[in-house]
Amino acid sequence: MFLWLSRGCLKNEIVLGVAGMDDFQKQALTEHLTELRRCLIYSLLATVVGFAVAYSYSKELGQLLFKPLCDAMPVGSSLIFTSYQEGFFFI
Repeated sequence: MFLWLSRGCLKNEIVLGVAGMDDFQKQALTEHLTELRRCLIYSLLATVVGFAVAYSYSKELGQLLFKPLCDAMPVGSSLIFTSYQEGFFFI
């Protein structure tokens, strides 16, 4: 026996209980796979929506992240990146 905490993707209820091996046989394998697929689809949609929101504010986020570096640079100088990934490693 072990203690488990369960929260469904569509349900707003959290169930806390003690489960044995017989509790896992209440759903068929296809029901488990259907629930897994639903949760994965919701996770993917949430990731896409989060990416779209972050991308719409990318200029503001970039200015916020590069402001301390630009303030520390000498007057009249600018940032130069010679490859794509250097913009992410600006330490």
